[in-house]
Amino acid sequence: MPKTRKAIYPGTFDPITNGHLDIIGRAGELFDEVIVAVATNSSKSPLFNEMERMELCKAAIAEVMPSAKNISVDSFEGLLVDYAREQKAIAIVRGLRVLSDFEYEFQMALMNRKLEDITTVFLMPNEKYTYLNSTIIREIAKYGSDISGFVPECVRKELEEKFKKN
Repeated sequence: MPKTRKAIYPGTFDPITNGHLDIIGRAGELFDEVIVAVATNSSKSPLFNEMERMELCKAAIAEVMPSAKNISVDSFEGLLVDYAREQKAIAIVRGLRVLSDFEYEFQMALMNRKLEDITTVFLMPNEKYTYLNSTIIREIAKYGSDISGFVPECVRKELEEKFKKN
């Protein structure tokens, strides 16, 4: 039986965007299994809690890629390399939007390789998503502007609800 090529795509996903989904789809074509790993980062104050972010990821993947059976969603806390080892992953997937992302991601990839000898695969999203990030999406949604071109419908609805409550 051939070895499963499993990759971890980590992130805060607060919220998941079309850019994230583009990377997930590309990773799903390269690996037998992709785990979208929602990070619990104590240094950040996310808009959505961990469970909400996981549910949004699942809903967005189901909405945009309903036939993608090799993609799952999980969460983790602590070092990514420890989680990757537990999952028996062979790679970490990271998206690079712009040149400024590279320096930080390169540093992290080298450290992860030193700690666990795991490969980091850098994927670039479609150019129409290079300017997207979750912080910008939250800011646009907060002021009631249309975000429908940036996130799946299920995420748009949840953002609108979240900001109505606040």
